[in-house]
Amino acid sequence: MMSVGFPLSLRNVEDLLHERSIDIDHETIRAWWNWFRPIFAADFKRGRVKTIRVHTQWRWQVDEIYVKSNGEIHYHWRAVDHEGEMPRAFVSKRRDRRAELMFLPNAMKHYGEPRVIVRDGLKSYGAALRDLRLEDHQETGRWRNSRAENSHQPLRRREREMHGSRRRQTLERFAAVDSSVFNHFNKDRHLNRRDVFKTNRDAALAERRQLGAA
Repeated sequence: MMSVGFPLSLRNVEDLLHERSIDIDHETIRAWWNWFRPIFAADFKRGRVKTIRVHTQWRWQVDEIYVKSNGEIHYHWRAVDHEGEMPRAFVSKRRDRRAELMFLPNAMKHYGEPRVIVRDGLKSYGAALRDLRLEDHQETGRWRNSRAENSHQPLRRREREMHGSRRRQTLERFAAVDSSVFNHFNKDRHLNRRDVFKTNRDAALAERRQLGAA
């Protein structure tokens, strides 16, 4: 649960448990991470899809960054709505129209079609949106896509702590799980009043403990 809620390396978790007189190797924690974290992420996502489906259809910002897996470059795509929620994260080896046609329709299948899609100047976005008949929904412009670009920062922090990945499958699982966990703990600290933020944070922690107990 420490690795689910915080950007810690496996060795950090091992040291924290050792401080509590629990002697567990970091490879055991890795096995637990691979087994339990996707289950927690699926539970987080299942509960949130029903509650955010309506408001997340207003505006999406989409962006991509490159990530390395065993020295090979892959591309991490994500959509972010106007409240910082991430409907979808996706990893591909290509940065073209075909990759986006695998990325956007899957997100819209679960969350509905957005009214506006804000994108950068990558031309393959325009080609993919034409194929989806959403060319009238797109917006481009400097600084308009800053929310999506900033949304990659939590992934970069976890990527540094986990020292990257050696397989593409691990990277894909990591990206999918990271977005669900981020959504669960993203309580807009900078937008809400302190009392509202504390209430939301306590609710998120209580749900996390309930999943861990189950």
